[in-house]
Amino acid sequence: IEMDRIHTMEIILDKIMYSRNLSVRQVSSLTDIPKSTINKIQLQQKSPTMDEMEAIAKGLKLRITDLFLSDYK
Repeated sequence: IEMDRIHTMEIILDKIMYSRNLSVRQVSSLTDIPKSTINKIQLQQKSPTMDEMEAIAKGLKLRITDLFLSDYK
């Protein structure tokens, strides 16, 4: 099996926050997820749980699939 590139899922919360001019505090308020957790997800220091993905999607009025990039989406 030849692997030309590694396929990874990328959470793009930081890009969404930037495009909407949202702060960590605002996203935390909209999602009921602690600021520290939002910050870690934004900086890709933590992978969000499915519950967190759902809360972020609901709070930001997005689909869960809008929150990440993947070749398998």
